[in-house]
Amino acid sequence: MGKFDHPNIQKFANEISIREYSSKFRKEWDKFISESKNGTFLFYRNYMEYHSDRFEDHSLMFFYKNTLVGVMPANIEKDKIYSHAGLTYGGVVSGNKMRTPVMMGLFKALTSYLEDMGITKLVYKPVPHIYHIIPAEEDLYALFRFGARLIRRDVSSTIDLTEKIRFSSGRRRSIKNAKSHGLVIKQTDDFDTYMSIVEENLRKKYGVKPTHTADEIKLLASRFPEHIKLFAVYYKGEMVAGVIMYESNKKVAHAQYIASNEIGKELYALDYLFDYLINEYYSRINPRKYFDFGISTENEGKYLNFDLITYKEQFGARATVYDRYELKIGDEI
Repeated sequence: MGKFDHPNIQKFANEISIREYSSKFRKEWDKFISESKNGTFLFYRNYMEYHSDRFEDHSLMFFYKNTLVGVMPANIEKDKIYSHAGLTYGGVVSGNKMRTPVMMGLFKALTSYLEDMGITKLVYKPVPHIYHIIPAEEDLYALFRFGARLIRRDVSSTIDLTEKIRFSSGRRRSIKNAKSHGLVIKQTDDFDTYMSIVEENLRKKYGVKPTHTADEIKLLASRFPEHIKLFAVYYKGEMVAGVIMYESNKKVAHAQYIASNEIGKELYALDYLFDYLINEYYSRINPRKYFDFGISTENEGKYLNFDLITYKEQFGARATVYDRYELKIGDEI
């Protein structure tokens, strides 16, 4: 890698100062997230800290010439630091003043900082491009230049709501069928009933529990009512299907949990609900650029659930990847 870059990288690194996050920076942190070019509500401290008992926080704040230009949600575990193990994505969240040379200097300062701490590896999960308010892939170039290795890639299914692909004929038939049954869609706060459906589905299919308990989802929804919403389908007064939507930022609506009981499956309740969310709610009522179904991969991204991704793609969704990198600390560029 070109040695001619080294003086410039070091020049920018010398202007970077790093502070470990503490509660006294909460307002500054949250304000920065709200104005960032690739932040989502998952990075607000009230969201990150709901599971603080599970992770040792070591989030970082980066200042360039005494101006805050980036933050990195992170937790530490022995000699590794993760950005962030409790979040779907993380990495450096940056402001409009972040430029590629500044990010290169930031990574130089960061690797030196981590080396001094005795950290041997940084596990880094960049924010996928669909969440970027404006382009923000300076970190991807820095990862490449500093020798990071791609260790995991999950594939999600995303609809561009401004360039929609027509639903498959099968999905159109099932939606027409669903409309004949008198199904009712409601936005509700009955997370207990819905999470019981989610839990039963996951237990039967995979023998696992959901990432969040009903109490955790209720807590998060109470903290972020404008971002976390439950849409449910009812048949004769009974909840039969639903989805918890994370309105991540002004560009993306992300389906966090999708579930249906046996009655809902027979009535194609989820198809009916997705038709409403895609073509009505997030297209006209509460517009977003992207509708993201979430990942269809397992086993660290190495197994693709063909049935699941086929279902999502029949609504016109196409691939967005969620990546994970590993950077060995101490290696020189």
